[in-house]
Amino acid sequence: MPANAISIQNLKKYFGQTKAVDGISLDIAPSEIFGFLGPNGAGKTTTIRCLMDFIRPTSGSISILGLDSQKDSVNIKKEVGFLSGDVRLYDNWTGTEHFSLVENLNGKSDILLSLIERLDFNPKIKAKTLSSGNKQKLGLILALMHQPQVLILDEPTVGLDPLLQNTIYEILREFRKKGCTIFMSSHNLREVEVVCDRVGIIKNGKMVALETIANLKRLALHKVKAYFEKPIDPALFDHQVDIIKSAANFLEMQTKGDINALIKTLSQQKLQDLEIERASLEDIFMEYYRKEI
Repeated sequence: MPANAISIQNLKKYFGQTKAVDGISLDIAPSEIFGFLGPNGAGKTTTIRCLMDFIRPTSGSISILGLDSQKDSVNIKKEVGFLSGDVRLYDNWTGTEHFSLVENLNGKSDILLSLIERLDFNPKIKAKTLSSGNKQKLGLILALMHQPQVLILDEPTVGLDPLLQNTIYEILREFRKKGCTIFMSSHNLREVEVVCDRVGIIKNGKMVALETIANLKRLALHKVKAYFEKPIDPALFDHQVDIIKSAANFLEMQTKGDINALIKTLSQQKLQDLEIERASLEDIFMEYYRKEI
């Protein structure tokens, strides 16, 4: 096993004057679940298409399991389970027929029946009559059924209800325990916080952050609401916080890092009430995303 299951080095993909991906680099360790974040148009899906060799980079290199993504594309696909953000199926085939095709190519699946049961999927229905959620289930089973060494998943739980989302999280954690490396794009910040070991945030084709989930949480972004007995001068806090709202006897603030200095300043005032809330991962993400490159 190579040191990195996935390695992307200075990847660029331009479409004319549009720089869809503009020089990103990252390494993903074996058995890591990596979350790839960013809104539509940031470059997530283009990166995934380059990983799968569906499109060729303008420049840069990609290796998966130590193999070159272009030269060894066929061999890589034997070891990768892939879910597209837009699941494509054979309309007149049932789920069973889709599964049979994959088993004819790759051998019998040991976990197919378990996946069908856990995802509550009816394999006898033709794909063209499936709801979007059931198409997503079918796409997931097809990606997972041969327990690949690497999973590349574009928005894996879109269209699924919360209970099924939790089932997918359990399955992904089980795969990681068995040594599978998982690269997943997502808009679902709760999903990333629950499942991923590390996240990369992409903006306008560039990486703006690469952090472990633990480090993101340790950034300790807090929202503070302070209610004072007397009118307060917001300038007292300018050097410590971003002031979101202010009134005569009220301040709503946001602070990053160590909160003790703010608490000390607040303790010197007469307070009626104080609310402190740790920001969610989504708030932290938005803070990163506001940064200029």
